[in-house]
Amino acid sequence: MTPAQARLLTPQRLLMASVVVALMTIALKTGAWYITDSVGLLSDAMESLVNLASAIFGLVMVTIAARPADEDHPYGHHKAEYFSSGFEGILIIAAALGIIWVAGHRLFDPQPIAQVGWGLALSVVSSALNGLLAWVMFRAAKEHRSIALEADAKHLVTDVWTSVGVVVGIALVSFTGWLWLDPLVAMGVAANILKEGFHLLWRSSQGLMDEAVEPEVMVTIQQTLDELVSANRGANVIRFDHVSTRRAGQRRFVDLHMHMPPGCTLGQAAAVRGTVERKLMSAVPGLRATIQLLPSDVEAHLDDAKDPV
Repeated sequence: MTPAQARLLTPQRLLMASVVVALMTIALKTGAWYITDSVGLLSDAMESLVNLASAIFGLVMVTIAARPADEDHPYGHHKAEYFSSGFEGILIIAAALGIIWVAGHRLFDPQPIAQVGWGLALSVVSSALNGLLAWVMFRAAKEHRSIALEADAKHLVTDVWTSVGVVVGIALVSFTGWLWLDPLVAMGVAANILKEGFHLLWRSSQGLMDEAVEPEVMVTIQQTLDELVSANRGANVIRFDHVSTRRAGQRRFVDLHMHMPPGCTLGQAAAVRGTVERKLMSAVPGLRATIQLLPSDVEAHLDDAKDPV
């Protein structure tokens, strides 16, 4: 994705598009269920309702996350996106349980399916819309490092696979005459939705608990620090330790200690620290570095037991 595309496809705009697409798919899938009376298509329509609620809530949370830091939130509002992902996970689980409840009753009281052709056609059109939007959102989520976009895109992909399963199930019912296949497919769809819902809840909980940055990002940070150490092999030898990282929505943070020779002036040490910060933030987009300066012969014992109160 080019920088121009990234500026155009912002999380807010894409989530607005998700709201519009959700409304369209709700209309299409509800129409498909109405003319066929298929519980499988009903489950598909119920998930689209979850898509709508999730997109609206995600839009609100992304808007909050974009707010600048203030007196009450000096580190920004980036974690708001995790609430969006967690909320979406809860809605997905609720929808899956509802599908299982409806399909369970239909399993013991199978009903014939009518106008299969029109029902399948409407379902396929709605799936194509969801698939296209999910593809765009995945690319934008990677570019903007947005868990809200990623969660919505994953939900849309789940919706696509749900529709595929439903279409296959209805086609089999039409071909074999086995009416019990329709609710059975709906239950299989619900199981897949449950898995995705729990995954989103887990991702959100890890973000709210200050999970470390991705392994590949940590490797980039360490390589950058190693290069800086190698470039300062002369009189002003530096070393780094106590490197810790965390993620907060689109933002990444790294805290570390930089040890300088005792003979360096404060101005020299500050200049080197500025260089280190710029190198790190250039290597990892969205990174904020906090560097504590220490003399080479001083160690910080962060893991020492606290004194008794």
